[in-house]
Amino acid sequence: MNNSTPSDTLAKVVSLTKRRGFIFQSSEIYGGLKSAYDYGPLGVELKRNIAAEWWKYMVHEREDVVGIDASIMMHPSVWKASGHLSGFSDPLVDCHNCKERFRADKAPTMPAGSAIEWNKGGKSSGEKVRGAVGECGYICPMCGSSDLSAERQFNLMFRTSIGPVDPLDTLLQEIHGKDLSRAELREKLEEAIKSSAIYLRPETAQAMFVQFLNVQQTMSMKVPFGIAQQGKSFRNEVTTEKFIFRTCEFEQMEMEYFCEPGTQKEWHNYWTDARMTWWKRYANNKDSFRVRHHEQDELAHYADACVDIDYQYPWGWDELEGIASRTDYDLSRHAEDSGVKLSYFDQQKMDPVTGKPGVRYVPYVIEPAAGLTRAVLAFLCDAYTEEEGVDAEGATKTRVLLKLHPRLAPCKAAVLPLMKKEGMPEVARAIVNQFYKAGVNASFDEQQSIGKRYARHDEIGTPYCLTVDHQTLEDNTVTIRDRDTTKQDRISVDEALAVVKQRVDSF
Repeated sequence: MNNSTPSDTLAKVVSLTKRRGFIFQSSEIYGGLKSAYDYGPLGVELKRNIAAEWWKYMVHEREDVVGIDASIMMHPSVWKASGHLSGFSDPLVDCHNCKERFRADKAPTMPAGSAIEWNKGGKSSGEKVRGAVGECGYICPMCGSSDLSAERQFNLMFRTSIGPVDPLDTLLQEIHGKDLSRAELREKLEEAIKSSAIYLRPETAQAMFVQFLNVQQTMSMKVPFGIAQQGKSFRNEVTTEKFIFRTCEFEQMEMEYFCEPGTQKEWHNYWTDARMTWWKRYANNKDSFRVRHHEQDELAHYADACVDIDYQYPWGWDELEGIASRTDYDLSRHAEDSGVKLSYFDQQKMDPVTGKPGVRYVPYVIEPAAGLTRAVLAFLCDAYTEEEGVDAEGATKTRVLLKLHPRLAPCKAAVLPLMKKEGMPEVARAIVNQFYKAGVNASFDEQQSIGKRYARHDEIGTPYCLTVDHQTLEDNTVTIRDRDTTKQDRISVDEALAVVKQRVDSF
């Protein structure tokens, strides 16, 4: 039973991830870097396991989906064609009172001229300040102040430069000794940077559109088919929040499924059901996932349908995956800007115009796009459990455990010698070496009492503990303990690996 309230579950999960080696603040010894996190020994295993399960389900178990791994850096024309350079921006507002920055379109509003009151500096102990809501109607979502900057557009793409020559050096030589206005200086700066500017990708999707023809032709793929990709993306977010939920650097698991125009509704429904099935497969609380259909006014201009798969995080429902029906917008835009025909020729289909076999068309696209980083947080929150029990002395004790699905768990089994003598460590090492050779992640643990070792592996989500004890030396059996039920059985040492693999695979 989980006794944590929604308000403190996230804090407890964050604490556990640091304490047990899942996630650390980036550059922590230097004070940390906001919105940047490093995945520790257990965190990287959890993340890789989630990614592997997604890849297995989306690619390896199907013949109509193949994968790519594209460069993070792409030609700037890709982002011009996709609309990211001109339209990938948010309205940004700064609060003069608490110094926070927020998106105007997400801010609470009140009628212009309304009288309001807030605490100076955004602190509960600050003196009361009175003011009126401006013409824009915004108030700060952090402190409630109306003392705000003017709204301005904020591009979400990270810009960098490619090449050995620093464009700023060239600019400095050009403007040295010249008296330029602010506007003139800005123009020359943009011109100097533009020649070598490239961008870190804000999504993994565009590479799959750009490589559509190469993949289709080299792999002889027939529509409908999909291209899958996992990897890092970068967005210069206005607001980063809620631990790893929204960060500037994140990982995605996306697939572009190319289908015949007119069949997109069928495939959109298919992938919505398939993706929801996948999420629930690994969850304890299956009701914590829902499908939310976008209203017509929510749809992107290129989409004819879209749903979100939301997860009920400790703060409420929030997006985990989007499944969009993107029509032929992406392939058509890249074909227009590149001059390359990104179409498909179906030799079996009858051309409705000529009545002869063979028709060419631009495929429509269904895009299931999931956040790997958000998946890590969702499964951690889903797994975090507190159970009340009684210890050997009869005192009430809270057991904390991560009920991770065994296929997601960082460590599948821990092998524990009851004592550091009588040959028990040697037997335990022989057992754990079998796991290593089989490629099954396991742990040899002889530190502290057996009870504390059980508690440690409960907290990191290890589904099974194998204990080598005195009986092992007599009959070649070990105790296998189940994390969730704490039930213990005796099994043969020779069968330990096979039993754990069978339980993990059949869970």
